[in-house]
Amino acid sequence: MTRISDRTVLFADLRGSTALFETLGNAEATSVVTHCVQALGGAVTSYEGSVVKTLGDGLMAVFDEAVQAVQAAMLMHEVLEGMVSRGSERGASSGLRALRLQVGLARGEVVEMAGDCFGDAVNVAARLLDHAGDNETLLTVEVLQGLPLDLRSRFRSLDRLVLRGRAEPVQVHVMGGRRGVSSDMAATQFGDVGSVSEPDGLRLMWADQLRLFASQQTPVVLGRSPQATFCVDDGRVSRSHARVDWHSGSFQITDLSYNGTYVRFNDGEIVSLRRGSCTLHGSGTIGLGGTPTDPGSACVSFDVLRFADTQPQVPLELR
Repeated sequence: MTRISDRTVLFADLRGSTALFETLGNAEATSVVTHCVQALGGAVTSYEGSVVKTLGDGLMAVFDEAVQAVQAAMLMHEVLEGMVSRGSERGASSGLRALRLQVGLARGEVVEMAGDCFGDAVNVAARLLDHAGDNETLLTVEVLQGLPLDLRSRFRSLDRLVLRGRAEPVQVHVMGGRRGVSSDMAATQFGDVGSVSEPDGLRLMWADQLRLFASQQTPVVLGRSPQATFCVDDGRVSRSHARVDWHSGSFQITDLSYNGTYVRFNDGEIVSLRRGSCTLHGSGTIGLGGTPTDPGSACVSFDVLRFADTQPQVPLELR
């Protein structure tokens, strides 16, 4: 029987599960992943959703209401966080500590047939995982509009993202703040970056490309895909490798790749981002897929621009 209706589609994916089979062996890794996916499925049913299918280290589910799907996503993060924390306990599988969760949500007309679901919302929800960082939930504006105001306030806009295989960009929002290096942590690590004026723009340079981006033009996706905002055509670079957002008055970069993103600041310090985030300041180099010290890495130069810093200073006695 075929059913066509407006539904909210959820895709959840466990990151770090592939490495478990190498470190734990097939039997234990399969047990860990299966247990985790079953626990995520429990969050779906807790909010009256239906698990359409499991996908090895993830699942697909549908919900009648957007708020149910978002609440299930929030519970999924809580469930996995609890399992990861228990991974440090005696007798627990060490593989749990490496697991992270990505969730993508979209809403629209869905065709349910033969136990599966089809439609643009299904494709969009699945493709959102390409742009999600570790422990992030991304959703479309159609999902956001179905939420009460208090829950809506937990999301911030990433503007319009170009999704793989889709011609039209999609308005996307992310839940909460970064779960990598937050802006507060970045200020502590790299000096008091919050005490200066907000930057006016970001300059990126690679090969013969030189692009300037204002805060209103974020997010900027760096990647190998021709659809990426800043295309870096190199074999070590993922299709959607990293994403630069404007958040709390600063440019933040988030790694989205399998090979990692590395940021070398002008003081020489290198920050390794493995699905994490950090605040960009000053100038430096972004290594996509390898450290900037590796000659074979694709390295993008960056400058955080503050035009006020370039203006001639008027002596106090002349003001």
